[in-house]
Amino acid sequence: MKIAFIGLGNMGGGMAANLAKAGHEVHAFDLSEDALARARDNGCHTYTSVREAVQGAEAIVSMLPNGKIVETVFEGDVIGHAPTSAPLLDCSTIDVATARKVAADAAKAGYAMVDAPVSGGIAAANAGTLTFMVGGSDAAFARAQPILSAMGKAVIHAGEGGAGQAAKICNNMILGATMIATCEAFALADKLGLDLQTFFDISSKASGQSWSMTSYCPVPGVGPQSPADNGYQGGFAAALMLKDLKLAMEAAGSVGANVPMGQRAEELYEAFAAAGNGGVDFSGIIRTL
Repeated sequence: MKIAFIGLGNMGGGMAANLAKAGHEVHAFDLSEDALARARDNGCHTYTSVREAVQGAEAIVSMLPNGKIVETVFEGDVIGHAPTSAPLLDCSTIDVATARKVAADAAKAGYAMVDAPVSGGIAAANAGTLTFMVGGSDAAFARAQPILSAMGKAVIHAGEGGAGQAAKICNNMILGATMIATCEAFALADKLGLDLQTFFDISSKASGQSWSMTSYCPVPGVGPQSPADNGYQGGFAAALMLKDLKLAMEAAGSVGANVPMGQRAEELYEAFAAAGNGGVDFSGIIRTL
């Protein structure tokens, strides 16, 4: 299948490479020459504009930084320029309102579109083991699923348009809050004189266990290998966690939801990023506790 891929950053680069590895003809675009060079090394064809990349495509996949850029790219360079037979798959993490607006505009122009944000981080993007949370009609999901499956281990239909974004921001609000609680617990355990590996062995098998502990422990040398073992580099940057928490707070405000733990997590990550740690893995917040 001829697939246009727009956005070849830390996540998109690995995703496009996996589509090429799966045998698809990937027509890639990014503003970065370095990203384009890596895409060529990974078997993709590269183009100098979105409109060139989507010409004659049988599907379009995007991984872009924010909702404003998603709206600009799709409204200006995809809709009306790509074949209407091509399903549109936006894997960016953006606000629900923009996801729904772009999908509605695409539908008016005759396109099927899904919002399909991901969970798993850079390592999973490179390994093709992402989890996709997909919003869109049953028909659009059926067309998107085989394409997404080439980049992930799980593709889950969350509901109608925007539901994928809603699932993603709710999931990452849990992740942000539980990581902070996990960091606090390890810091307290240390000050109480507990051996941290022993505490991990206990809590990871008890009621305190969570993904933040068992799969992504914020303490170096404890549990499975994680960014903590690499100086908190790689993984999921604190700035991206802050972005997702802000989206969650925006969504909560729009529907009158009370989210005190999510709000406090946003405040703590805001301070962490403002102190120059935006590029540090989000588990590095343990250094402040």
